[in-house]
Amino acid sequence: MTAASTSPHRIVFLDRDSLIATVRPPAFDHSWEEHAHTRGSEQTVSRLQGAIIAITNKVPLRAAELAQLPKLQMIAVAATGTDIVDLAACRERGIVVANIRDYARATVPEHTLALMLALRRQLVAYRADVEAGLWQASERFCLFDHPIRDLAGSRLGLLGYGALGKSVAQLGRAFGMQVIVHNRSPIAEDGVRQVSFDELLATSDVLSLHLPLTDKTRNIIGTAELARMQATSLLINTARGGLVDEAALAEALTKGVIAGAGFDVLSKEPPLPDNPLLNLRLPNFILTPHTAWASGEAMQKLADILIGNVEAFERGAPTNVVA
Repeated sequence: MTAASTSPHRIVFLDRDSLIATVRPPAFDHSWEEHAHTRGSEQTVSRLQGAIIAITNKVPLRAAELAQLPKLQMIAVAATGTDIVDLAACRERGIVVANIRDYARATVPEHTLALMLALRRQLVAYRADVEAGLWQASERFCLFDHPIRDLAGSRLGLLGYGALGKSVAQLGRAFGMQVIVHNRSPIAEDGVRQVSFDELLATSDVLSLHLPLTDKTRNIIGTAELARMQATSLLINTARGGLVDEAALAEALTKGVIAGAGFDVLSKEPPLPDNPLLNLRLPNFILTPHTAWASGEAMQKLADILIGNVEAFERGAPTNVVA
C-alpha cells in the first residue's frame, strides 16, 4: 500500500484482493492506495478521506458514507452489479458511478452450462456412488441408480436476456436445446421466442436466471413460483443470490418439488452458517462459491476495463456510467 499524497487524483481501491489480475497504473498523474479488504462503514470512510476516485468490488458505499466524503467524484465498481452503491445518493452529489460490462461473456455462461450438465447427468450422485463402492460391488458393468437426462431436446428458459443471457442461449442452442425467454422489454432478435412469466415457469426443463438484483426482482422465485415449475425441472442461478427465496428453495429440493438446482450465489456472501442452502447435503444441489465470473481471462479483462473507466472519467468522457 502506498501512502496518500496531495495528488489531485487520489485513487483508493478498497478490496484489491477481490481481483486476481494485473491492474495497470492509470495513465495520468495520481496517487494509488490499495487495501486487501475493507470492513465496516468507519473503515471505509477513513480510507476514502480525500479520495477523488474510489474503486470497490463488494465494499458498500451508501448515503451515510457518501455524506462524509465531500471530495469523492467517482466510484469505479470492479463488477457488473451496482447494488452495493446508493445510486440515488450518488446522483444527488454528482458522483459518477461506472461498472464493468461484457467481461464475463464466456466464463459465466460456461459455468452455467457446467451446472446444467452436472445436474442433468447426475455427476454428483454418481461420483458419490463410486466413492461409496457401489460400482465396484455392482453385478452389472454400470450403475443405473439415478436417471440421466440429455440437454439436447430439452427446453431452456431464460429469465432475463442481457449479454450473459444471450451467451447462455447460444451455448444452449449448440447443445440442441430449445430456448424461450421472459424479459422486461421486447427483444428485437430473430429466433427469440418470448413467453409470459407463467409459461416460462411451467414449461422450462432448465430455468436459468440472468437478472440484476433490485427491489422488483428480489425473491422473484419463491414458494409459489417453484410450485409452478415441473417436478423434473432444474433451477440455475449464476446471477444474484437475492433473486431466490433460499428457504423456499431448500424446502422444494428436499420435498422433490423440482428435480435440482445449481447456484453460484447466495443472498449474503460470505454466507452465514445457518443459510438453508449452505447446509443442504443433496446430490441434486450444487453450490459453488461465487466463482462463475472468476476465470483468469475474465478477471484480467475486468481489470483492464476498470482502469479504462477511470481514465475515461479523468478525460471528462466517462464510460459504462450507471449514475
